[in-house]
Amino acid sequence: MELHDLKVNASSRKNRKRVGRGPGSGTGKTAGKGHKGAQARAGYRRHFGFEGGQMPLHRRLPKRGFYHESRWPMAIINVDVLQERFEDGAEITADLVYEAGLTHKCAGGIKVLGRGDVTKKFVLKIQGISPGARTKIEAAGGTVEIVNLSQPVAAEE
Repeated sequence: MELHDLKVNASSRKNRKRVGRGPGSGTGKTAGKGHKGAQARAGYRRHFGFEGGQMPLHRRLPKRGFYHESRWPMAIINVDVLQERFEDGAEITADLVYEAGLTHKCAGGIKVLGRGDVTKKFVLKIQGISPGARTKIEAAGGTVEIVNLSQPVAAEE
């Protein structure tokens, strides 16, 4: 077999259907489009979700939820993780936690939760803290300062 011997299969090439060419063709008069209606007109395109005039599913189901423009997701970390990773008297900020690899970056910053116990004095400068975590850190002699982000941090993908 050589390149000059190659041929196209006869069955792979079909002639296009010529519609609207008289009654003898089998597709004359209405050209296979039925009688009247939108589907018989030129340029008709059924829109997404169309169910033949029945109320479409996306309109039958109730609306749920909303997007709050000023709310940003926060990365969470527990006090027991801070206890084992940082020294006594350390000043802990969001950037320090990200650099230590304890959480991923989130647009809203960091929120500390109260799982575990704390014996070290920490100076926390973060974006959020639970009431339980605050009492544990202050009971150990630490301080908590809530720092708002001037610009939301771009989340890593």
